[in-house]
Amino acid sequence: MDAARKARLQAGGIEVDSALERMMGSEALLERFLTKFLADPNYDRLCRAVADRDEAAALTAAHTLKGVCGNLSMTALFETLTAQVAEFRAGDWAAAAGRMPAVTRAYQQAARAIRGED
Repeated sequence: MDAARKARLQAGGIEVDSALERMMGSEALLERFLTKFLADPNYDRLCRAVADRDEAAALTAAHTLKGVCGNLSMTALFETLTAQVAEFRAGDWAAAAGRMPAVTRAYQQAARAIRGED
């Protein structure tokens, strides 16, 4: 991975060195999983569940997406989702739903970095 790619991913909220440790140092494996992240349906499921006020589906999607982000060292998105999941579990729908703009910003930032967009 060249320095520019690494810097772009880090600017997108992805701790590259930590992610590479999880991938046993394989940049190819990391890139493969980052590409799969872009196809993961859970962000869209979360958005739809919040729009539909489907609390169970929102919790499931947020929790699943949080796990994926944790495994890929997407720290900014992981931390935002961790707070949201806690709010869903506490029954604080307003706070959890109100966190969606932050989730969306962090998700889009990571996705742009993965795609190599500025």
